[in-house]
Amino acid sequence: MPPPDGGSPPGRSPLTDTTPAAGFRHLGDDVRVEGWRISLVSAEFEAPDGTRFTRDVVRHPGAVAVVPVTDRGTVLLVRQYRGPIDRELLEIPAGTRDVAGEPPEETARRELEEEVGVRAGTMQLLGTVFNTPGFCDEETLLYMAGGLVPGTAARHGHEERFIEVVEVALADVDAMTASGALVDAQTVLGLLLARHALARPRP
Repeated sequence: MPPPDGGSPPGRSPLTDTTPAAGFRHLGDDVRVEGWRISLVSAEFEAPDGTRFTRDVVRHPGAVAVVPVTDRGTVLLVRQYRGPIDRELLEIPAGTRDVAGEPPEETARRELEEEVGVRAGTMQLLGTVFNTPGFCDEETLLYMAGGLVPGTAARHGHEERFIEVVEVALADVDAMTASGALVDAQTVLGLLLARHALARPRP
């Protein structure tokens, strides 16, 4: 029985609970469109009361995103065009996990060098997020990179060829988010997590 105040069920803390909803089952997928990177499926589920239902779901191989922190305490963002919304966005470097068997940290290092032209001396996992769980299973691992040294950019695709690297102060993140200069969700989250990690006292 759910708690009367709408909070978490007994024994499940919102701070630590990562278990799936009890009683729901994913029964299978009917693939409707198979793309190069993603697929669209009609997914069938069963509710706790036995009712079956379907949802349109985008299947995604997952992604990584990196907050590159310079020795000056600034971060390197990329400004690039995003066709689905027909505008340019300021983002942390990111990429799809589309190389079979490649560890996610290696993917993060590769994407950082390809897009920004720097290599990371250190790489710290900040967290994992589901970008749009209402219709897509994309899972993104957020990293913070430090000890940056020059590398070789190798940008692929029409959008990446016109990337602009922009250096931003972490202290400006709140103002940039409030003004609408930063609107990419994983970028805002990654920058805030990085700022929090950098503010923690080191052992």
